Amino acid sequence: MATFIVRRLIAAVLILLAATFLMYNMVALSGDPLEDLRGVQTPNTAQLIEARIRLLHLDVPPPLRYFIWLGGIAGCFIGQCDFGMTIQQQPVLDVLLNSMDQTLRLVTVATLVAIILGIIIGITTALRQYSAYDYGVTFVSFLFYSLPIFWFAVLLKQFLAIGANDWLQRGGQIHWWVIALVALASGLFWMSVLGGDVKRKLITFGLAAASGGLLLWYMSVSGWFLNPRFIVFGLDFSLLAIAVLFLTVALLVTAILTGLKNRRSLFIALGMAVLGIALYYPVNFYLFNPQVVPMNAWIMIASFLVVILFGVAVGHLFGGDNKAANRKIAAWTGFLVFAIMVVDRHMQLWQAYSQSGFIRGRPIATIGASNPGFAQSSFFVQGVDAFTHLLLPSIALMVISFAGYTRYTRASLLEVMNQDYIRTARAKGLTERTVIVRHAFRNALIPITTIVAFDIAGIIGGAVITERVFGWTGMGSMFQNGLDRVDPNPVMAFFLVTGALALLFNLLADIAYAALDPRIRVS
Repeated sequence: MATFIVRRLIAAVLILLAATFLMYNMVALSGDPLEDLRGVQTPNTAQLIEARIRLLHLDVPPPLRYFIWLGGIAGCFIGQCDFGMTIQQQPVLDVLLNSMDQTLRLVTVATLVAIILGIIIGITTALRQYSAYDYGVTFVSFLFYSLPIFWFAVLLKQFLAIGANDWLQRGGQIHWWVIALVALASGLFWMSVLGGDVKRKLITFGLAAASGGLLLWYMSVSGWFLNPRFIVFGLDFSLLAIAVLFLTVALLVTAILTGLKNRRSLFIALGMAVLGIALYYPVNFYLFNPQVVPMNAWIMIASFLVVILFGVAVGHLFGGDNKAANRKIAAWTGFLVFAIMVVDRHMQLWQAYSQSGFIRGRPIATIGASNPGFAQSSFFVQGVDAFTHLLLPSIALMVISFAGYTRYTRASLLEVMNQDYIRTARAKGLTERTVIVRHAFRNALIPITTIVAFDIAGIIGGAVITERVFGWTGMGSMFQNGLDRVDPNPVMAFFLVTGALALLFNLLADIAYAALDPRIRVS
């Protein structure tokens, strides 16, 4: 394995050198970086031109100038990185660090959401092959895939942001006919997903339509969209709703990993959920209270790690003969329970945030990555602000990858489900859940790892357009400004980061093959 990784790293470095050489020369030869100064008639024009020539080494031919730039990059190995200077006489490294935070945050959120939703929906469409649900998802996936991202982003700004903000300012009430349509769509959706005979489909349709309609009606009459809390007749039922969510998470995790018939696993998951219910108020009053704990990103990450390690310990102590599976169940249940607590804490601040003087009842942002008015606020207020700014660009970027993940997951799982070892597993009497989760899903993930690796660079490339539409000052803006001004150094910084990430994730994909399939050995 070590030899394989070293060989791949050497090959990656050589590929990156060749690509950056070509890119640098193409940018340097694409125009005149002194054009903005040549047309200005001022007494010091000659001095400004001379200063820029010295700053950017324009007196050196582009092929040789590349090696000056490469020498600065090589200094990173001794802690002296030099990405050069911009035309505005700013260090490119400072510009890159300032813009990377916004772009990587946007790309990470969009990628994770696309992967999770794409794989889940791809699996369900494979299990419901040739159903109305399968055809519907196929149509929506290819519709999203064919949409020009800049046009889709403008539609999001117009309807999901401006329209939704106007609706919230009018009180956030939903018309009865909208509730009826949503109830009908909910019934048809769950009927097509769950399937069954005619009687089962009708029962599923009735229950799903009634549940969806009643839930949306409650959210409308209670003003939930203005203050997302579970309040009925003036009484706060938030803890009851949270308890139902915690117990539902425990049941779902157990059903997926071991099955509900495994009582020990079920009791461990339910125990983690009950513990979360008992700690709901203490966590909110102490850990999530900025006056008690000065919460930040590192403390939050540490809290999640503590919860996961505690779940692993619980699963190990009470796991019985199947400790490995019960460790996973307890850890996943604890992680999801704590994640719901974090989301709930952000929801508690939604009304105060949206009605603040900076927002004025229009919480869904259409431009920028954050609101400067909340720069000194608490960690959770900044989290709400980040969510409102990430919502639209994340959706715009997500649709780039969504169709690919759903289609590849569906095709890969269908191919695996037709293999001989799947028929053997069924012939042995294993449950369908065991056949899919333990035998089929793991092997179906192998092609997906390749798609994820190639998709990273594609999403960062899509971020160039998305950042332009939503006014983010990230790496996309740095790249675009560098091209407009024939300034190779910012362009090369963007290209270097994007290329390095693409090569790194391809290496990680090769390593993941061996972890997913023991038959694959890299040497």
